[in-house]
Amino acid sequence: MKKSIRNVMALTGAAALFAVAGCAADGSSDQASGGTLADYDLSGVSVAVGSKDFDEQLILGEMMVAAFEAAGAEVENKVNLGGTSIARAGLESGEIDIYMEYNGTGWTVHLGQEDPSFDSEELTTSVREMDLEKNGIVWVGRSPFNNTYGFASSPEVTEANGEPFTLQTMMEYVQANPDATVCMESEFPSRPDGLILTEDATGIKLAVDQQLILDTGIIYTETAANNCDFGEVFTTDGRIPALDLTLVTDPGVNILYNVSGTIREDKYNEAPDAFDGIIEAILAPLDEVRMAGLNALVSAEGQDPADVAKAFLVEEGLISG
Repeated sequence: MKKSIRNVMALTGAAALFAVAGCAADGSSDQASGGTLADYDLSGVSVAVGSKDFDEQLILGEMMVAAFEAAGAEVENKVNLGGTSIARAGLESGEIDIYMEYNGTGWTVHLGQEDPSFDSEELTTSVREMDLEKNGIVWVGRSPFNNTYGFASSPEVTEANGEPFTLQTMMEYVQANPDATVCMESEFPSRPDGLILTEDATGIKLAVDQQLILDTGIIYTETAANNCDFGEVFTTDGRIPALDLTLVTDPGVNILYNVSGTIREDKYNEAPDAFDGIIEAILAPLDEVRMAGLNALVSAEGQDPADVAKAFLVEEGLISG
């Protein structure tokens, strides 16, 4: 008999919700520990899978497409919708049923909260409970990897500095050099979990004329070419080592971004056990090193995200080759 997640909450409270939503403290579960994804039955279930528009999201989205198909679902592939606001709007409107989202983004952007926990389990649990109650969105699973925002310095600037920058010395350098530029994607300067955190932590505001807005992928190549002194990056992006960029040391300013599947409650309740098991099986092996390696196959080597996703599922023994 299919369970309603709201009924589970009513009966047993937040602790039961944590179990139903499938977020074990180590990012895995007993269900996800063996068998193939075909062991989870999504026969007769239609699922529209979306994602944001950067490499990590494309890979995660394609993992869900292949996984749900292996479980017998009728899948509509809507991977690569656009930025955060577009993906979330698609989920809320019913254009898509599920996409992977980050706990820090859920807390600050979608729920409008401040002072997020720096404990990944606590943050995900808080987001899960609030988003379900307010918006009918279920958060399933939690990745071991934390893909937080960061900055990377260009090879030329790093060499001149003689050592990696910290957030403080980066902002001091930009303040002292009016021609210096910080390249960022369009939403970062205005996000509540974006540039403002670095400005508040360092006490230095970044001048508007030193902000260069670029598409996400171009930031890496332009920083590597020394056309940006610093570039906003995702810390699990494989292009950082591939392009000889140096991460700016973050003492804990940028908040956590572990990933979970976010799915509308009505769709989740069609097959809660299957959704729990499949998402957990996908996420459990993905620590920072593994995710960065997968990202590098796409961003640095030019492989197709769908091919990388399927190869991962095959390697993990979750689908047949």
